Amino acid sequence: MSDWWNSKGLDELNRTEWEALCDRCAKCCLHKLEDEDDGEVVYTKVRCRYLNEKTCRCSDYSRRTSLVPSCLDLKVSDWHGLDWLPSTCAYRLRARGERLPSWHPLESGSAHTVHEAGVSIRGRAISEEYVHPDGLDEHIVHWVE
Repeated sequence: MSDWWNSKGLDELNRTEWEALCDRCAKCCLHKLEDEDDGEVVYTKVRCRYLNEKTCRCSDYSRRTSLVPSCLDLKVSDWHGLDWLPSTCAYRLRARGERLPSWHPLESGSAHTVHEAGVSIRGRAISEEYVHPDGLDEHIVHWVE
């Protein structure tokens, strides 16, 4: 079996391959705060209201960018500046020419290994519906790098 995910560049992926590259950790669906002075991005444990925390999938994926204007479609975005994504993110890793980790579903053959490895947000996040936007800084986490 070909490991296209470790050999193709992001610009070579078709839409199906692009979607398969996502490990479904859902860290990108957490609210982030950016320091105005130095541009540092920190993550909170507050997740988008459309994210199903058990499956780590968007409940309305096809309309996500219209429902949540700040939600990005990475395939059509400038993926050369992916430093805000978690260090474990497959898109960030492949943009740097790095291989996927063994727990990634494409490597392991199982969608569950991302959760078993403790990489996903499953069981660690709360919905934005329960947090005032001014209170995000009370929910900063350090388990996302």
